[in-house]
Amino acid sequence: MNPTSTAPSTTPVELLEEQVRAAQTAFEQARDVTTHQRAQWLEAIATALENHAEELMPLAQADTHLDTGRLQGELKRSVFQLRLFADEILRGEHLGATIDHEDPSWGMGPRPDLRRVSVPLGVVGVFGASNFPFAFSVIGGDSASALAAGCAVVHKIHDGHRTLALRTGEIVTEALENAGAPAGLFSTVTGLPAAEALVDHPLVQAIGFTGSVRGGRALFDRACARPVPIPFFGELGSMNPVFVTEKAWSTRRDDILTGYTNASTMGMGQFCTKPGLMFVPEFDVEEVTEVLRGAIGAKELAPLLNPRLREGFDAALFSVCGLSSVDVLVAGDDAEAPHPTVLISTAQAVREDPTVLEEEMFGPATVMIQYRSQDELEELASLLGGQLTSTIQAEADEQLTGLVNVLREKSGRVLWNGWPTGVTVSYAQFHGGPYPATTSATTSVGTAAIGRFMRPVAYQTFPDAQLPPALQEANPWAITRRVDGRWESADA
Repeated sequence: MNPTSTAPSTTPVELLEEQVRAAQTAFEQARDVTTHQRAQWLEAIATALENHAEELMPLAQADTHLDTGRLQGELKRSVFQLRLFADEILRGEHLGATIDHEDPSWGMGPRPDLRRVSVPLGVVGVFGASNFPFAFSVIGGDSASALAAGCAVVHKIHDGHRTLALRTGEIVTEALENAGAPAGLFSTVTGLPAAEALVDHPLVQAIGFTGSVRGGRALFDRACARPVPIPFFGELGSMNPVFVTEKAWSTRRDDILTGYTNASTMGMGQFCTKPGLMFVPEFDVEEVTEVLRGAIGAKELAPLLNPRLREGFDAALFSVCGLSSVDVLVAGDDAEAPHPTVLISTAQAVREDPTVLEEEMFGPATVMIQYRSQDELEELASLLGGQLTSTIQAEADEQLTGLVNVLREKSGRVLWNGWPTGVTVSYAQFHGGPYPATTSATTSVGTAAIGRFMRPVAYQTFPDAQLPPALQEANPWAITRRVDGRWESADA
């Protein structure tokens, strides 16, 4: 890999070809290493990131407009995630190892010896996100989970933080090399030609993507149009609606408005989980405007992450403001660090033209939609497309089964009296949702993300010595397995 200072602005397609072939060779050398060895590789990357934190922080600040606290939090998250994945693969739960011993008396007739385990897909292409220079970038969730699965990774760097990404890629590559991983297991590329060639390459077996609906859909279609289509795990866009009941509004209106403002302007509204819509009862405009202005006035403003994001935000805001069904409640501005904009519409207008429910404004702008009766909420929720999150602000004694059921069908994560920004990395986390939120039914955050880059293989009546270690009778890797229908822990 070229040093950061001399790296080409665009990776030649010929070099991309070499990197993918090197990744395939590395995958073949590494796919059957022990879970212990693979966990050590993840730990080596985590340690290297910690050791280079002081070097990476100034690069991140120079490439973005993010403050040190935010960047340190992202780096901490990335390190924690790598170590959580290392712990997960040591237990072997990602392998889904399942053993059915031969059973002549099995209910549907004699059962042969069957054993199933998940294996890594191969070379994975990962596209970094613009809005999280650490958490969803070079060694963010997609790259970390693909490496944990046993895949090789070729990462397409996002131009929004190119210098940081190139240096991070060098650190990851060096850490893997020092830990004994085969050369080529991880590498980076830049530029559109290399990006397209990465999706097209016959050795690439899956793509991970976080970005816009437009860019993600173009790559998704490209992946599907290959002679042999491949999985495209894309996170594209989400409005993350909030539904406020009449009782909650009357009980704690100002707290809800403040919480909504804080969540929708966090990171200048450049979070994939930013709440962009809030459905509320009809309200006194002057009173609500006063509360919103007070909450907005307390926010620290900053420029958007890069010029391309700003152009996209301005275009989306202009488009939504041009809808006949939308009015301005709190006006923003076109300053370098823009003040947030709050727009207003009505349930009746949305029913007549639901466009406002579909236009994501990736930046500091949101829409409040007034309804006349709470009975309208289920119908309004049904008009939405797929979402990463949906939130209900309600009181504990309210029964909202119908609304919850509609949102369950529309969303990957449903919140009660919380705010969707801030996606913890854990075992139960699910960060995904129906299209256009994502292009799959999987999560890109949490330990379950590892499973995206694996596929199951069953072995029937194999000699024990010919089985993968995860399925051998002695359980040499000491992993959790399901044997004859019952889960057995590693120390069983």
